Amino acid sequence: MKPLNIIVSFLFIYLFTACTTVRIVSDFDPSRDFSVYKTYRWVKVKESNPKDILAKDELLRKRVQFAVDKNLQMKGFSKLEEGEPDFVVFAHADVQGRMNVYHRGSYWYHPWWGPYGGYTSVSYYKEGTLVIDIVDNTDKELSWRGLGSGIVRHYSDTKELQEDIDLIVSEMLKSFPPVTEKQ
Repeated sequence: MKPLNIIVSFLFIYLFTACTTVRIVSDFDPSRDFSVYKTYRWVKVKESNPKDILAKDELLRKRVQFAVDKNLQMKGFSKLEEGEPDFVVFAHADVQGRMNVYHRGSYWYHPWWGPYGGYTSVSYYKEGTLVIDIVDNTDKELSWRGLGSGIVRHYSDTKELQEDIDLIVSEMLKSFPPVTEKQ
């Protein structure tokens, strides 16, 4: 392969991975038998965290709930409005300001000319985190948690907003239910 092709391929891979701004992490209780989960409902919160973005913005909360419902129902779970479900779903979100500092050190051009170049740049951005919790309804213990974090974008189109929420929630719920030894 020609050196130019290698460089172009590397740049393409770097740019493609740099565009992936959402980080997904999940964890679960390994002692839990997820095969018994068939039905769910959303948690009824009497008091919510004042920092919770979804508690403040009812329309955004409904968009997230729609995406979670769609994904869980595609996996075969049934949503209950009344009665006792197997698990309860709770979603919450937060936005925090972040700072990125990039420093490129100087290098020596020639021993007798001294250091050359070097700079530091600082940028500020907002990072949002969406958390989806699955709580066992029998013992009220956390069974599974998914987190999605990324740079907050501003949307002028609600269709594009819903598509991004659907994509993030879908990626988060890929690992639910987890495969455990009990199953």
